[in-house]
Amino acid sequence: MMQGKIMKGIAGFYYVYIEGFGLCECKAKGVFRNRKQKPLVGDEVEIEILDEESREGSIINLLPRSTELIRPAVANVDQALVIFAAAKPKPNLGLLDRFLIMMDRQSVRTIICFNKKDQAAEEELDRLGAIYAGCRSRVLFISAALEEGTEEIRQLLRGHTTTVAGPSGVGKSTLINLLVPEADMETGAISEKIDRGKHTTRHSQMFRMEAGSYIFDTPGFSSLELQEMEKEELRYSFPEFQEYEGKCRFQGCLHDREPDCAVKKAVEAGAVHGERYESYKMLLNELQEREKRRYS
Repeated sequence: MMQGKIMKGIAGFYYVYIEGFGLCECKAKGVFRNRKQKPLVGDEVEIEILDEESREGSIINLLPRSTELIRPAVANVDQALVIFAAAKPKPNLGLLDRFLIMMDRQSVRTIICFNKKDQAAEEELDRLGAIYAGCRSRVLFISAALEEGTEEIRQLLRGHTTTVAGPSGVGKSTLINLLVPEADMETGAISEKIDRGKHTTRHSQMFRMEAGSYIFDTPGFSSLELQEMEKEELRYSFPEFQEYEGKCRFQGCLHDREPDCAVKKAVEAGAVHGERYESYKMLLNELQEREKRRYS
């Protein structure tokens, strides 16, 4: 029996990386279906080697997970690198805010990366930086096409297991290929083996940068829902509001229509960025409408 990490799962096959052995193609034992368990990319697993020469095996046990994300569906990450284009396409900040909330609720640190900075005006870069200056996430501006800023990202990923996420077309795979040049070769080899043709990111896949450093390439997303979240919880996922907690006239203030709200005063004073506050109000309204439908 050997222990390794699931690097990719596709069509019922799991590709497990074992230190000192390499990549092993595995199927999961039927017992996982009976337990209603599904192995995830990033899982630490115990496998039985069935054929050492052809590197085939069987997953016999899933080890406990430190984290489990639903979207992207990956396990054991300790930080997220969310990538949006600074331009072409214009960043959907509402979508970015949803992702930040999802990671905050799972205590996963997030790094915000705006790619294609060479295609955006300096004023737009300054605007984006100002909006997220108080959100507790590191904000980076890079150009993967020009290989600018990638070394700083490499240093931030070192020693971590990082999920790379963001909409389609923002340069996630380009950046991953810069950070892990062999990623293209590994993906091509797997695609050829299972006869899937040329690679596009349809499934989550993990790549080993170096010992103790892993990154996930995940499918792009165009929408995210705030599942299982009550409207009273939303304000806690906006770090900019924290220093004003308890300073409003009403206990449990939602920072919306209540008078003498410390957060609204901070927005008026410029201490909390107005675009982040407007995003908060839009999401709050969404949760309130969902609550009305639930009880109607």
